[in-house]
Amino acid sequence: MPRTQVTRRPRVMAQVAMVMNLDKCIGCHTCSVTCKQTWTNRQGTEYVWFNNVETRPGLGYPRSYQDQDKWKGGWELRRGKLVPRTGGRARRLARIFANPELPALDDYYEPWTYDYENLTSAPLGADVPTARPLSLVDGRPTAVTWGPNWDDDLGGGPEHVAQDPVLRRMTEQVRLEYEQAFMFYLPRICEHCLNPTCVSVCPSGALYKRIEDGIVLVDQDRCRGWRMCVSGCPYKKVYFNHRSGKAEKCTFCYPRIEAGEPTVCSETCVGRLRYLGVLLYDADKVGEAAAVPDEKDLYEAQLSCFLDPDDPDVARAAEESGIPHDWIEAARNSPVRALITEYKVALPLHPEYRTLPMVWYVPPLSPVVDALTATGHDGEDPVNLFGAIDSLRIPVEYLAGLFTAGDTDPVEAALCRLAAMRSHMRRVNLGEEQDPAIARSVGMDRRSIEAMYRLLALAKYDERYVIPTAYAASTGHGDPGAGCSLDGEDLPGMMAEEFHGLPRPTGAEAAPAGPGGASGTAGRVNLLNWNGKGRPSGLFPRRAEGGGTR
Repeated sequence: MPRTQVTRRPRVMAQVAMVMNLDKCIGCHTCSVTCKQTWTNRQGTEYVWFNNVETRPGLGYPRSYQDQDKWKGGWELRRGKLVPRTGGRARRLARIFANPELPALDDYYEPWTYDYENLTSAPLGADVPTARPLSLVDGRPTAVTWGPNWDDDLGGGPEHVAQDPVLRRMTEQVRLEYEQAFMFYLPRICEHCLNPTCVSVCPSGALYKRIEDGIVLVDQDRCRGWRMCVSGCPYKKVYFNHRSGKAEKCTFCYPRIEAGEPTVCSETCVGRLRYLGVLLYDADKVGEAAAVPDEKDLYEAQLSCFLDPDDPDVARAAEESGIPHDWIEAARNSPVRALITEYKVALPLHPEYRTLPMVWYVPPLSPVVDALTATGHDGEDPVNLFGAIDSLRIPVEYLAGLFTAGDTDPVEAALCRLAAMRSHMRRVNLGEEQDPAIARSVGMDRRSIEAMYRLLALAKYDERYVIPTAYAASTGHGDPGAGCSLDGEDLPGMMAEEFHGLPRPTGAEAAPAGPGGASGTAGRVNLLNWNGKGRPSGLFPRRAEGGGTR
């Protein structure tokens, strides 16, 4: 009898993802400031920027975060098995109290304010009073030597630009001339990866990836402040709150997402460069995709995880998995899906980290047009435009080092599609005779190339943000009407009235009590106040009846 081939049904899950069009970023940092004011304007988070905008080439934030030989972030293959670069459980346990692969404050920057009181209270005199910088860590006078956007507009200078980890790998191919270097802006948030290392290396299981929308969050009650997540994240987008003793990270503005609204950084973006939408993916393919031997195959491997919501079998499997119909419909209309899987002009950031990131980028094309126009050529002519892509002042190899693990083919293909779109739309706007060969040369037709143009250039609010409302949201612990647990003085990690065997701190060390005189995390130990002696109650999770922890 002939053998019947059984087709495996995909295990469908949904992910809210983001795409950023780097051609439209003007480096205004509005997204960073509004995110800061919304999420990290509290004590203990002065140095924390869930969203930051970097100038490329540059060191980034924290400094040289892309150097995984130093920081050991992400995953690597060892004898064909995917393991965290930070090592296995035994190695992490041995370093749980002394982690040498943890960025220090100097790798970020020492946050500061200014002595404005001196301006208002200085006595009359011949000298003009000044507002000297004061450290927000200890309140003492400090020198401003670094910041979250120190490389802004190549402000770091040739010395710092040349230390860019991606650029260093290209020194044999590219000679950096600072005064001719092209720069572009790279906004960064947490990637909310399909295969997040931070979740895997957390000893207390505090980090988790939500089933309903794929957003990666930190359970503040479970977090013990081990900071292994900071080391494990290759993008260094998990931070340590030095007041609460807890980890914090970008939340993808999940309260807004649950209400069908875009993130704060997207809502306030001046350039309208961000797109939000739903992607359906096969959860059973994630591990296989992340473990492909050749790093240059990771981009295509991640693409193979994504599913077509227009396929009736996929839609049926999604509904059987509990995904509502409006989420499937949102996936069909998703601008993110169109840019990633249909037009293939969006690329992932550092796929070689093997986390399968879900914040993707449309690479910048502007330098090609500007360079051609400056030399007297027609920058929009397709012959000139396609021929100049290989001679970018910011080399294609550099873009490939950021977005495709060094493989230049997907980058060139994306840039060629963007160039073809410009040439085609130029003819349309000038009323010239259209040339179907322009679209065909990049594997597209007139309809698709004009649809891509509309999405990238003219899309309205509801076309850029296609976000269904939440279908399964946890109410969390405590009173659901009490607001965000990060609000107010009673921060996560602050201790209760009784310190369970620890000497009660006084003065600046004393933690404020919550409503009713007790902290919302009673029974937990704030490691910042621990003297290192003994084993106080609350240092480790309590054991449950069956021998596990809770």
